Amino acid sequence: MNTVEFLADQLRRAHQGEAWHGPSLRETLAGVDSEMASARPVPQAHTIWELVRHVGAWVPVVGRRLDGESVELPAAEDWPAPADASEAAWQNTLAALDEETKKLQEKISKLPEESLRKGVPGANYSVRFMLEGVIQHHLYHAGQITLLKKMVSARS
Repeated sequence: MNTVEFLADQLRRAHQGEAWHGPSLRETLAGVDSEMASARPVPQAHTIWELVRHVGAWVPVVGRRLDGESVELPAAEDWPAPADASEAAWQNTLAALDEETKKLQEKISKLPEESLRKGVPGANYSVRFMLEGVIQHHLYHAGQITLLKKMVSARS
């Protein structure tokens, strides 16, 4: 497995499962409904739903950067609050995250190996560093979601 294949596989594992450390982001989200996703057990902290939308906002940014765009997210897009708290809206949020992550994984798998050393437009880091970061981003927020799930469940 070359480095490009490895990074695409690591994103898949961070998102879907089979990670060595434990649950992936989607495994962590198992059993979370719109009510739990909307709960704010820590005042001033983000909800599970806000965290998922935040992760989901950055995945296509990474894809656009791979396409050569210099992209930054305004605060409103970086931490988008859900406009609708219904179960259907929550399921749509999860489906959008899955779709964007799958698209990015496919885009990564088609990269030439030498592109990993290239700089990212508008940034002071390489493509490889960015791809490792999007994987870490998934897992960092999966950890936060795990804690929020436990807090919401403890209150029930």
